[in-house]
Amino acid sequence: MPILDWAVNATFVILSLALVIIFIRLLKGPSLPDRVVALELIASLTVGFIATHAVATGAANFLDVAVVLALTAFLAAVGFARYLEKGGYRSDE
Repeated sequence: MPILDWAVNATFVILSLALVIIFIRLLKGPSLPDRVVALELIASLTVGFIATHAVATGAANFLDVAVVLALTAFLAAVGFARYLEKGGYRSDE
């Protein structure tokens, strides 16, 4: 088994474990900002999955998808921060 195959498989395992842990944080909360941070991390992990898959298959087209997803997740985080800044609903108050 070449080293790249081993590294790709190890990366998928680590990203999967992180996804499970973050999903638990998403369910438990306890506050809305905690859940939003968990969603941002899930989006970042998805970018990691896509990039790892692009390396594994050699299909560079997937990197475009990863960049678009990363930018969309960033804009969602900025939008949520502005919503909370303007006095939006917060369950932790």
